[in-house]
Amino acid sequence: MKNKTILLLTVFITCYFNHANASIFMVDTKWLASHKNDTNLVLIDMSDGTQYQRFHIPGAIHLPYQALNKANKKRISVSVGSDTIIRFLGLLGISRNSQVIIYDDMGGLNASRLFWELQRLKHKKVALLNGGLVKWILEGRKVDNIPVEPKPLKYNITNTKPDSNPLASLEDISGKATILDVRSQEEYAGHPKQKRSGHIPGAQWWSWDSSVDFANGFQHKPVDNLLDSLKKLGVTSKKQPVIVYCRSGHRASQSYFTLRNLGFSNVRLYDASMAEYQQSEKPLTKGMKP
Repeated sequence: MKNKTILLLTVFITCYFNHANASIFMVDTKWLASHKNDTNLVLIDMSDGTQYQRFHIPGAIHLPYQALNKANKKRISVSVGSDTIIRFLGLLGISRNSQVIIYDDMGGLNASRLFWELQRLKHKKVALLNGGLVKWILEGRKVDNIPVEPKPLKYNITNTKPDSNPLASLEDISGKATILDVRSQEEYAGHPKQKRSGHIPGAQWWSWDSSVDFANGFQHKPVDNLLDSLKKLGVTSKKQPVIVYCRSGHRASQSYFTLRNLGFSNVRLYDASMAEYQQSEKPLTKGMKP
């Protein structure tokens, strides 16, 4: 009896600490409603400026995606660079210990961009709101149109060199990773009259929006549904290396988030994507076959 009690206690402790240490990359509206006034929580709205002015979740600080684009105008890659993103975070009142919750009104398309940047900086507490503003409104939750002015802080980080793990380069494309093209079907197939169109040879087509249930509050589709769709493409192990790309890294950041949220641990974003690849001399494949 004593040995059985010890065994059960060991299992309980192991499960508890495994759960406690697990990364939580997505929260639901119920969780946010009960935690949005937490002292350490910073809520970021990445809808466009017009939408934020009309209404947003109370307490949300606005960071339009366009602001990142302007900061990125001289770069071919999607990342604005570690120094720039660190400055953005400070201006938004985000510290190294902040619990950052990000949302938009596009199924995570914009919010995932900031998520990826924070992953590169190894920020430990960051998550997306499942369904974002759309789900929040459909549930009849409170919104307001009062702009929130953040209190600037210094985002302290001992080593400003970002984590290279979430980032893939042109040279990585020829490696052993499974490559997912998350653009539209038309982009993937290519245009018969455009010489430099189509997809990277061997890349599987998995459009970013196939992960979003737009008819159900713009939430992510059920886990089993997403895992099944990936399994059909040969993505079966959550430890296998996967690289996602699109045209400029924007859509691919949403797919990067989706895979990380599903538990895939070895995912990278080719942030320069087709904007760089098409300019290279590397081959392209047309049609719907990898």
